[in-house]
Amino acid sequence: MNQFDLEVGQVFSASPSDPDEAKPETVELSLIEYGAQVLQDEAEAILRIKDRLAPSFEHAIELLVECTGKVVVTGMGKSGHIATKIAATFASTGTPAFFVHPAELRHGDFGMLDSRDLVIALSSSGETQEIKLVLEPIKRTGLKLIALTGNMQSTLARYADVVLDVSVDKEACPLNLAPTSSTTAALAMGDALAMTLMAVKGIAPEDFARSHPGGSLGQKLITVESIMRSGVDVPIVSLNAAYEAVLEEITAKKLGFTAVCEDDGKLRGVITDGDLRRSISKYRESVFEKCARDIMTTSPKTISSQSLAVEALKLMEKYSIADLLIVDHATRPVGLIDLKDLLRAGVI
Repeated sequence: MNQFDLEVGQVFSASPSDPDEAKPETVELSLIEYGAQVLQDEAEAILRIKDRLAPSFEHAIELLVECTGKVVVTGMGKSGHIATKIAATFASTGTPAFFVHPAELRHGDFGMLDSRDLVIALSSSGETQEIKLVLEPIKRTGLKLIALTGNMQSTLARYADVVLDVSVDKEACPLNLAPTSSTTAALAMGDALAMTLMAVKGIAPEDFARSHPGGSLGQKLITVESIMRSGVDVPIVSLNAAYEAVLEEITAKKLGFTAVCEDDGKLRGVITDGDLRRSISKYRESVFEKCARDIMTTSPKTISSQSLAVEALKLMEKYSIADLLIVDHATRPVGLIDLKDLLRAGVI
């Protein structure tokens, strides 16, 4: 055993509820092996609760769908930290939610709740004193209560409308005491509730973006419409525009291209700086006798204004283009974006 190997003399097989009867074993594990065992224990804890979902999980989702108020999540200690994360996950995925400390509920914060709300309470033992003291007020107010607990016979379980079993065989802690597997299981169950509810509600990327206006998530979920240039900023010439007029429009708008449209505004093609150079090479002295329809590139790449900006970026990268026209349902140009627009918006 080298200096980085661990001699672990406190690995217990007893359940968390009976640590006094634990029997220690002496095992030797490397740092990697020990870390891997912790991850394995926690992964197995999640897989075990997966087999205990029905039918209570369905009932919990039904209550969440029917809730017309807010989802209030509470828990004490480590369960409180997990409850905070669960509340944040609900709030960021389209369900109004917040965390409240159970002790604060007894000292004024109950005024934040009304009968339309739903409470999710976390307690591994189901006998946490601070949780037990708010169960009667919760029921008197008419609030629905979902319990995440490892003790199906607990006080919390008896008061709850729905009980989700998040019990674990053992903690990943070498003493089998520190909340590890149990908190991971509770967190995963909270994610399962929030993500299933999100799917039932049909939350779209645009809805998700409204909850994430800042940061990389929000930036990648903004729409093309919110960053595109429009109106007089869009270079447009007619099919019969003279060569000089095409040059003037491209030069004036300083974008290196122009859209070519029919009289009714429908897009027929584009002319880029490259098209101009190729036309000079092809037509030589007679190039100024040509019009837009003679030198344009047909079937240009376009995108809808309601598309995500990140989709526009993918299209531009796929076809190695620096500018992209935005068209309406009748293929009329209504705007444009280029790589600089995407860079300023934080999409790149």
